[in-house]
Amino acid sequence: MSHVGVPRGTVRKRRSLALLTAGVLTIPVLAGCSSGDEETARGVPQDIAPAARETVADGSTVNWAVDALPATFNAFQADADSATTRITGALLPTLFPMDRTGQPKLNPDYLESAKVIEREPKQVVLYKLNQQAVWSDGREIGAPDFVAQWRALRGKDSAFWTARNAGYERIEKIERGADDLQVRVTFSKPYADWRALFSPLYPKEITGSPDAFNDGARTTLKNTAGPFVLRSVSKSKGTVTLARNPRWWGDRAKLDTLVFRAVAAKDRTQALADGTVDVADIDAATADRITLARRDRGNNGQPLNHGPGSEITPAQALRSWAQAHGSDEDAAEIAQAAREKNRKAVVAYAAEQKALRDFAVRKSLEPAYTQLALNGESGPLADDRVRRAVARALDREELARTVLGPLGLPAKPLGSHLALAGQPGYKDGSGALGEQNTKEAQALLADAGWTRGGAAEPPKDTKAGSEAEKKDGKDGKDAEADAEKKTTDDAEADKDSEKETDKDSTDKTDKDSTDKADKADKGSADNEAAAEREKADQASADRDSEDSAASRDEGLYIVGDDNKPGAPAPATVGSASAVHVLAPARTAAVQGTALLRQAGLLGEDGAVAATDKQPGGAAGAYAPVGTAAPAPAAAKGQLGKDGKTLTLRFVLPSGPGSQSLRSVGDKIAVMLEKIGIGTEITKVPDESYFKDHIASGVYDLALYSWPATAYPATDGRPIYAKPEPATDGSLLVEQNYTRVGTDHIDQLFDKAAAELDEKAARELMKQADARIWAAAGSIPLFQRPQLVAVDKKLANVGAFGFAAPRYQDIGFKNRQAAGSPADRKK
Repeated sequence: MSHVGVPRGTVRKRRSLALLTAGVLTIPVLAGCSSGDEETARGVPQDIAPAARETVADGSTVNWAVDALPATFNAFQADADSATTRITGALLPTLFPMDRTGQPKLNPDYLESAKVIEREPKQVVLYKLNQQAVWSDGREIGAPDFVAQWRALRGKDSAFWTARNAGYERIEKIERGADDLQVRVTFSKPYADWRALFSPLYPKEITGSPDAFNDGARTTLKNTAGPFVLRSVSKSKGTVTLARNPRWWGDRAKLDTLVFRAVAAKDRTQALADGTVDVADIDAATADRITLARRDRGNNGQPLNHGPGSEITPAQALRSWAQAHGSDEDAAEIAQAAREKNRKAVVAYAAEQKALRDFAVRKSLEPAYTQLALNGESGPLADDRVRRAVARALDREELARTVLGPLGLPAKPLGSHLALAGQPGYKDGSGALGEQNTKEAQALLADAGWTRGGAAEPPKDTKAGSEAEKKDGKDGKDAEADAEKKTTDDAEADKDSEKETDKDSTDKTDKDSTDKADKADKGSADNEAAAEREKADQASADRDSEDSAASRDEGLYIVGDDNKPGAPAPATVGSASAVHVLAPARTAAVQGTALLRQAGLLGEDGAVAATDKQPGGAAGAYAPVGTAAPAPAAAKGQLGKDGKTLTLRFVLPSGPGSQSLRSVGDKIAVMLEKIGIGTEITKVPDESYFKDHIASGVYDLALYSWPATAYPATDGRPIYAKPEPATDGSLLVEQNYTRVGTDHIDQLFDKAAAELDEKAARELMKQADARIWAAAGSIPLFQRPQLVAVDKKLANVGAFGFAAPRYQDIGFKNRQAAGSPADRKK
């Protein structure tokens, strides 16, 4: 099922030509924080109902749900997605798939061996191919296929439309070895992640010409080399059908056919109950229904105590019956229609529940993690002190429990950007940033110039003798009257300041911020005007404060969308600064569709409240016309500076499959409110969440995910590298959507990518991770849950965790598989 906020599948990121910009941080706390012994954190095991091949029956068909038909079968193109990855995994060679611990493991179906045989003067890798390995047309897999793929992906020929070239550009030459089954690859400079190359491996017929690469491989794969071959693609039925490969030299596929069927997330429960699919990623709500269905198996036909009608009390049922049989014909007709509608819903639900008894929920942790992204390009978060304050206000353990706890999965926050628990090299580097600490967070904000009365202060460039001050002087009768009028004038001035652009505030330097904070603290007890201003500031701050809980309970709370003093105008896509997204890496390219995959895990209804809802009462409702409406309570204690409140734009997806993200976002908003940071929560359609907000940089805070990788030196660099401004002043963006990075981080990635000693390379990655933590652009929260509904008779399929599926082992268990036709009804 799709998950908003994650690149689909476990596709690896690739380095781009240009990255994003942010200042270099001074990090005095890093000494020794990422060194030491490697942690032995255990990952959650996969859950696939493993069975020996001899216990799995030959024959039958499995229908596997995917989000949509693949846009392309070329995994190296920008629009490759999770369906591309899933399908090509059964059709094409993967030389080093990830195993259950997240490490690359040599695939004996294609390789007898592969190793570095020379390091000086240049790195040389020798591949010895399985002598039985052939393409489906009978031709041997060999050096010509390696050469063609290298030339297509190395980036020197712009005729090939490829989304990534990392590693291939380091190859100097590829030669035939001692025989046709040996491939000798020489690198121009050392490359530690050489195992990442040539997976998937395409035949030379596809990679040998731009036309075949760009267009031919989008819609079909005529020549393959996996346990299955591509039989057909039906857009009308939404299916891709694979058949057993008669030329496959490895373990014979147990299934006759494997059908990948496009089923939207909202339709998964119905598709399972109808018998349309046998395997499907699901959300927590569907998982709960399957659990209840299996629990209710022995209820002997008794009415279900859940689902439609279960909430109706005996008194309500009696009243409904009375209305349906009453003397008021109109009321009776309405009641009878409602009762019939409810009866049909109960019958349909019961039938679905009966069918769902045939499924099991297999669960693990997906090889991907959810993060809070802080956009450091402009606005308050351009100041690293504000970013660190946000990070230190978060109770990451509570956020992890919110999502993982109800599922019975380990609810421990993730401690690394570059490895997941259970992978070699995993170490909790969050100490470089510091643990959750409200006082420390508040101190960081104070140091950055954000104060309690800052929202009521006039901008520092306001000149003495301004019109506002002159007006105050004219009408001043006494101190109380002056304070009251000053309060009104300040409110009007702050409303005007709301119209200023974010750019106006972000052009100020840290020194300016410090000067403003110092200046705001100055005052003279003997200066009557200053005393009046202070009194007015307090009055303005009080008007801006009330508790925000009621507004948030309505489903959508937008701090600053009520025209209160100091609230910045919400940014729009049209007002965003120019951002160029260069040819993205494979996973980055699929973010647009991938961000539709954040699983709903808490079961909220997903309703989206109107974004233009105005908290507070209407002007004139309880006071004379012209009286300002009371501001929402959240501003009580909200920090500000130069007449503006500290309010961050928090963008979340609004779709029904994104409940968990919204629940986590609401909790984060409450945590930030405790330290005086307001959040303007905007819920946007899933389809525009990534393209119009994350990639475009139109956000301050956002939740999305990155997949795990066995090659962090290569795949992590484009995500965390230092930004580089373009000559026209815009930003060149590939995957560093937080726009935060440092020179030191770049250097550590580069060193690790060239370090052939695995232990030394892992140590460099730990140091890089500590620096990424300290930069506070990305805050890992938790590893994503993986819930898969599987026909309980199926073996060797389910929640795979890190490991790649072995498609040839999937099938029905012997004793129950007989007579299991394709598309059978449960």
